[in-house]
Amino acid sequence: MDIATPATTSRTEALALRYGAAIPAAGPWNEHIALLLSHRSIRGYKPDALPKGTLETLIAAAQSAATSSNLQTWSAIAVTDPAKKAEFARLSNNQKHIMQCPLFLVFLADVSRNQRMADAMGVEMETMPFLETFLVAAIDAALAGQNAVIAAESLGMSTVYIGAMRNNPAEVGALLNLPQGTMGVFGLCVGYAADGVANAVKPRLPQEAILFHDSYGNAEEPALVKAYDEEMAGFSRRSGMGDENWSGRVLLRMGKLAALSGRDKMVAVLRGMGFPLK
Repeated sequence: MDIATPATTSRTEALALRYGAAIPAAGPWNEHIALLLSHRSIRGYKPDALPKGTLETLIAAAQSAATSSNLQTWSAIAVTDPAKKAEFARLSNNQKHIMQCPLFLVFLADVSRNQRMADAMGVEMETMPFLETFLVAAIDAALAGQNAVIAAESLGMSTVYIGAMRNNPAEVGALLNLPQGTMGVFGLCVGYAADGVANAVKPRLPQEAILFHDSYGNAEEPALVKAYDEEMAGFSRRSGMGDENWSGRVLLRMGKLAALSGRDKMVAVLRGMGFPLK
């Protein structure tokens, strides 16, 4: 299955790939929107090196994302050492694509830099212990990571997020020598898709299920979910995944505490990493 590029996909085709039969009304369109709609996660990479300067370009794109009050409470660590990548794969449910990709980025929620600045100036940072401060840092990191993904895909590269980094945040922190007030919130594989590895664009919920006007809710939600389940079951069959549908996967993923893979202890771990979360 070849990956269609935005240049070879019309607006109607791109919307049909993303929504199946529930195509929203046509609106403004350009190549940037086409690129966004063509996103898919890739879990197999060639060992080919990335062009010189790619890392710096991706970070420039990441730093161009919005950041709350310009606090810039995130950082990133580029990991290319094979032994270290193997350790990250082990800590992330043995996801082999972490070892395959030429560039593995770990995005950090990072309030330590601002704390060091305050310490040097003898200023007490009264907001540091609060949950809001951690949320700002985690959101900043996510916005930066998504900008990096878009930049990489615009250059013909593939990516996949690694949320399983949060299964073992303290061990990830030790591997990266993180100071107090930093946490790896997710990883990101960047590289060129291996031959024969090409996921199709995965359909999303119809817009009516997630977009509301003036107040929350849609009385047609059960019907919308049922239709989406049918769409996803068809996608799963075409992708060799059996008859898996969306609601069944959600119930399986969120119905058992074991699915959190240890993340149910996150608050205690974060407090040990310098986020009091008051």
